[in-house]
Amino acid sequence: MNIGYARTSTVEQLAGLEGQERDLRAAGCQRILSERVSSVAQRPQLDAALAQLRVGDTLVVTKPDRLARSVADLLALLARIEAAGAALRVLSMGGQELDTSTPTGRLMLTMLGAVAEFERGLMLERQREGIVKAKSEGKYQGRAPTAQRQAAEVARLKAEGVRPVDIARRLGIGRASVYRILGVEPRMPALTVPGKCTSADSEERFPVRQSGQRQTPTEA
Repeated sequence: MNIGYARTSTVEQLAGLEGQERDLRAAGCQRILSERVSSVAQRPQLDAALAQLRVGDTLVVTKPDRLARSVADLLALLARIEAAGAALRVLSMGGQELDTSTPTGRLMLTMLGAVAEFERGLMLERQREGIVKAKSEGKYQGRAPTAQRQAAEVARLKAEGVRPVDIARRLGIGRASVYRILGVEPRMPALTVPGKCTSADSEERFPVRQSGQRQTPTEA
């Protein structure tokens, strides 16, 4: 079965969605799921289309940007499609059709994966070079701890009389982090061990005899 998926962003006109649906029907799609949503948001109709795929089915889209937000996202979605035993067909991939069920389509897909890996390698290399340069100039401090970023807010809430435990709950950080920011030691509750007695209890139950004092039998 050919399952079509069409999408436009929330700012695009409805005509664009209708045009995709028309092209998908012309491509032989027996079922079409469409939605108007941004590519970075949740896409329930896409999830539904992927869930309906069975062995031998094909998911059809008009263009790659209707399906994925990046090359990496496209490859991740394709992995889900292939895991279901299905294939992906893109009607216009830079002017050419991509069908992963064909040798040519798989070759194009391999090239896409190589490009994505190459781009990621370049990004990581630039990041490492930037860190080395910043360290040599004494400007690199690393990522600030999440709790320390909220130090000003912690101080403000404390000045308003909010308890450290409530500050931690409001800001979503640990109580230890709050105490660290405030520069105070957390108060530990007194612990009582079952079966142990205090010195006062001990003196009451077992009085200490003074020197020269004889213990008299307890009256019955």
